[in-house]
Amino acid sequence: VQLVESGGGVVRTGGSLRLTCAVSGVSVAHQGIGWFRQVLGKEREGVSCIAASTDKPYDKDFVKGRFTISKDVAQNTLTLEMNDLQPEDTAVYYCAAGPCVPVVATYFMDYWGKGIQVTVDS
Repeated sequence: VQLVESGGGVVRTGGSLRLTCAVSGVSVAHQGIGWFRQVLGKEREGVSCIAASTDKPYDKDFVKGRFTISKDVAQNTLTLEMNDLQPEDTAVYYCAAGPCVPVVATYFMDYWGKGIQVTVDS
């Protein structure tokens, strides 16, 4: 299983970025999948994920109304549209595959990408 993130970079406060995760070895149609992030010196935390059985998205409160998660079964990719980015969103963002639960827990995820840096300048 391989997950490769792309689309990170530097953006100004209030700006937007689109992250994409290319998935191989598992199908996003049958596998829970999501986005997580880690600030330097802090624990990795959930952002958003999509449950395999229902296709229902789960978002952490801090991204509701700003970030949108989606998947493309034909392309076997996962996307995170991030709008109104704030300096506190600066982190390494990871794509991961595994059971998606409402609290978007890192604990249940089985496979991880290497991560990609997102920096929001104030």
